[in-house]
Amino acid sequence: MSGTAAHASMSTRHQTSLQLSVDAARTITSRTANSYSIAGSGVTLDVAGGNSADNLVGGFKTVASGAVTDWHIPTATAAANSSFSFSNSFTAGDASTATGTNATAYTAGVAGSAAPGLITNAHTVTVAGGTEGAAAGSTVTGQFVSEVTIFD
Repeated sequence: MSGTAAHASMSTRHQTSLQLSVDAARTITSRTANSYSIAGSGVTLDVAGGNSADNLVGGFKTVASGAVTDWHIPTATAAANSSFSFSNSFTAGDASTATGTNATAYTAGVAGSAAPGLITNAHTVTVAGGTEGAAAGSTVTGQFVSEVTIFD
């Protein structure tokens, strides 16, 4: 048996990198929305008062700068000796001018004056910490990629 020798060429590539990402300072704020809910059966509703049975369901009356300043809340009257159900709820939301409502503040990152780490000729990656950019609001990512290609 005789065999043939395999002939191939091969190349390798190695790449090492460090990336420093520095976040900006920011504050995320959320506000509670205005909401109104009403449900019922077997009742007459009166929003205007005076037992007028206008059957209006109520709701927001005045909204200024995103805040409800007045509500129409109906009274419910059931007929004598009849079954009925009635529920009414509302949530007064935050004004659109409200500041600091459910606020979460994030500190800006600091890039620092030194490199975010060190890469040697042997592709050793050392990620630095502290003032070199790994403080709060900053992220350092180290990466090593090795690529082998075999040609016929």
